[in-house]
Amino acid sequence: MKEKIMIRYGELSTKGKNKKDFINTLGRNIKQQLEDYPQVTIQREYDFMFINLNGAPLEEVEMRLGNVFGIQSYSLAYEMPRDYSALMTNATKLVEKELEKNPSIKSFKVATSRSDHDYDYDTNTINRDLGGQLAESFPNLQVKMKQPDLTVRVKVRKQDFLLSFDWIQGIGGLPVGTSQNAVLMLSGGIDSPVAGYLAMKRGIRLTAIHFASPPYTSPQALEKAKALTEKLTYFGGWINFVEIPFTETQEAIKEHVPAAYLMTITRRMMMRIADQLRQQYNGLAIVNGESIGQVASQTLESMYAINAVTSTPIIRPLVTMDKLDIIAIAESINTFDLSIQPFEDCCTVFAPPSPKTKPRLDDIAYYEERLDINGLVDRAVANIKVEKIYPNSKNKVQTEDFADLL
Repeated sequence: MKEKIMIRYGELSTKGKNKKDFINTLGRNIKQQLEDYPQVTIQREYDFMFINLNGAPLEEVEMRLGNVFGIQSYSLAYEMPRDYSALMTNATKLVEKELEKNPSIKSFKVATSRSDHDYDYDTNTINRDLGGQLAESFPNLQVKMKQPDLTVRVKVRKQDFLLSFDWIQGIGGLPVGTSQNAVLMLSGGIDSPVAGYLAMKRGIRLTAIHFASPPYTSPQALEKAKALTEKLTYFGGWINFVEIPFTETQEAIKEHVPAAYLMTITRRMMMRIADQLRQQYNGLAIVNGESIGQVASQTLESMYAINAVTSTPIIRPLVTMDKLDIIAIAESINTFDLSIQPFEDCCTVFAPPSPKTKPRLDDIAYYEERLDINGLVDRAVANIKVEKIYPNSKNKVQTEDFADLL
């Protein structure tokens, strides 16, 4: 018998003529996740993908596969010759090992599928024969067709049998890189990293952009944004992190715009800059973490006014989500503890006590005439700093690293 990890594609199985491209991208992403295990090899097949460990640690590989978009589920599988009596013997030995690992197993069932429909035995026959063999060998196990403790899965292929047990659920979605590029407006709060994660789940390759306004925002706030970006790299590989100098723009807005419109016009300037960078990085959309009604700049009226500066699609994955649902995702992707560290970002600089929740476009146009909009945007874009962030990067800032700064 040979051990390998068997991967199911899920949504990728519904793709048509370009299915091969999706599968190849998934293979590349898996290889990137496992790049420090060069002995691992990947077999791409039409319905499944197989990972040959060749000595790589199973638990570590399984853990990393849980971060790869495009995987519906996966499991350790045992490849064996297509010998019916050997199947019965091998399956019994493998079930015995499973019972030793998990004594709480009290029930089982056998589930067979065939890619070779010309095989001598149909699925019902294999289920009955193997189920009977296991029931006889393990009299304390109960046969249970609905929600058993252990499912013994047999796949009949032309060249061999594959046997596996219960599947580990993957995170689904589409492999990163199968959709086009977009820029993510990453603030450093709870919402924007979650928005980035959900955009990546649909195959989007992100460039993270972050607005910094020193001395009003601190170096720790910038490092926090980079650390959040690194958290996202575990789900899609490297990400370009773009630091945007925003001090001049915010000071100009503060000087020339009434307090009630500070937030609206600040967000419009951010959107203009984001759109230029979107073009520079060959993106087709801008992603942000806005959710309807969460703050003043996220009313529908405010979103409409802010969107008016661009015709680029604005993707808002969180737009209808409750805060508690967003927090649950942030905790699951390990960004929450970083996000709640109390370092200010641009959105809190000069924040007015009563921002306009229903801004008028004619008022906005009047106030923006006081600003050198094109000059401010061009200078901000011209002076960006770009850094490529990798998983386990040397500049990683963990939550505990912030403790001494609080």
